Amino acid sequence: MNSITRRTITKVAAAIVAVATLGSMAACGSSSTNGSTSGSSGSDIITYGNGEPANPLIPGNTNEQNGAMVINTVLFTGLVTTKPDGSLINEDAEEIKANDDSSQFDITLKSGLKFSDGTPITSESFTKAWSYTANAANGQLNSSFMSVIDGYDDLQKDGLKGDEQLPGLTVKDDTHFTVKLNAPCSIFPTMLVYMGFSPLPESFYKDPKAFGEKPVSSGPYKLKSWKHNDSIEVVPNEYYTGYYKAKNDGITFKIYTDPKAQYADVQGGNLDITSQIPATALKNLLNDKTIQAYSKPGPNRIMLGIPTDLPHFSGDEGTLRRKAISLAINREQICSKIMSGLASPAQDFSSPTINGFSDSLKGADVLKYNADEAKKLWAEADKISKFDGTFTISYNADASSLKETYEAVANQLKNTLGIDAKTNAIPTKQEYLTALSDDTLHTAYNDNWGPDYPSLENYLKPIYSTIARNSGSNYDKYLNPEFDSLLDKAAAASTTDEANKLYQQAEEILLADLPSVPIYNINALGATVKNLKGLEFNWQGNPTLAFITKS
Repeated sequence: MNSITRRTITKVAAAIVAVATLGSMAACGSSSTNGSTSGSSGSDIITYGNGEPANPLIPGNTNEQNGAMVINTVLFTGLVTTKPDGSLINEDAEEIKANDDSSQFDITLKSGLKFSDGTPITSESFTKAWSYTANAANGQLNSSFMSVIDGYDDLQKDGLKGDEQLPGLTVKDDTHFTVKLNAPCSIFPTMLVYMGFSPLPESFYKDPKAFGEKPVSSGPYKLKSWKHNDSIEVVPNEYYTGYYKAKNDGITFKIYTDPKAQYADVQGGNLDITSQIPATALKNLLNDKTIQAYSKPGPNRIMLGIPTDLPHFSGDEGTLRRKAISLAINREQICSKIMSGLASPAQDFSSPTINGFSDSLKGADVLKYNADEAKKLWAEADKISKFDGTFTISYNADASSLKETYEAVANQLKNTLGIDAKTNAIPTKQEYLTALSDDTLHTAYNDNWGPDYPSLENYLKPIYSTIARNSGSNYDKYLNPEFDSLLDKAAAASTTDEANKLYQQAEEILLADLPSVPIYNINALGATVKNLKGLEFNWQGNPTLAFITKS
């Protein structure tokens, strides 16, 4: 039987999140079976509301939701995937075998694997892809995810050509390779769930730019067309044999810039599914008779990011101001009035649905509304250096509820701290993320994060570690060696309970420094037409598109 070895099962099972399936319309088409494509007529096409991906469709250079919805378990899968409930299963891997301290992994691929163009998926399909992503010369957004592999630092030096390989990856033959890590990491098999670890065919290296426009895929679907800012069409990949074998005839991602338009199209039967529910619809979402609505606790969290290089927000002065801002935010009020009870006030830097979450972290009182203490701390900061500017919060206008959320935050800061605060709406997520990655915003910003793989670590290392400053999502430019050290110790822990205790200590450092300010955890929300079968929302809060069919 194809499986992860017993030793790895022991380590990986402890690292997997025990989250429940978020919702299911019917047993038909559930994830417990892998049926074939639903028909040959091409009429069973599922339409999903999405935004324009911020970048070309390359797994190693995609780290935002719009692109991820098209890439992750749709166009690409890798060595490992998860069932909708978050449990880990092998995909392209026949076996993943760890050594005694999880510092090296021997990987065996299943035989006969092929990309959507019919070319074979081999060991080099993984090792070359991971090396390309890691190599600083290639400027890939997911480079930091490869930092656990031995030799990563060598690929961050100046003067590289871009084709240098990670020395920690050794190909034995077409179906066997080894991964040597730079330190023990018991959650490495869980990390492999992330789309950044997907394989790439040889055609990618001939013209990466062209590939990103029309990728050759390894997942259940292949690209049919991408009409920018209009639609992305995918159809079943006949060479795919994995867990997410398509049950429908394809998916059309319809591109929107307005959540209200998405929701209206579902109400009118012109769109099958949206995960973007506008704030104006939240109050009556569960009672809307024109749709099938979903709301379950989810893994996504909303935070206010505050870069450490903003004037007045570094050093002791910055710490005082960050705490003042956090204490000035009335999270209960925002969750009640703006989110209509479909979000919960943040209690840490992760989510209550994730294994390792704690509601009793030291310093968590800074996340509770306290106007008097907020004013006191702001006044103390003013003694160091008087704040006389405008506190600006940037966000992307094409996402649901962000406008209302950050306008409420700005008003609360005005009323409590007596400062000038305003919002800055950037039209699309693509433009917003480009400004973030290019470091041209120079404001506070919406820090919206959902997990890439089911681990508490994923809410910490990719966002706040030193290594993520140059090759990750550390847009706050946060630096704390003590925090980094705790992450390293947690990665080397022999059990998940031991690791989570260390991750919680790392969170307590974040609560003291507040590089970003947690606001709320949003429910996994969705609205669909009523004639869908096999619909369920996975551990990431996304619909499992491959299993959905129309009645």
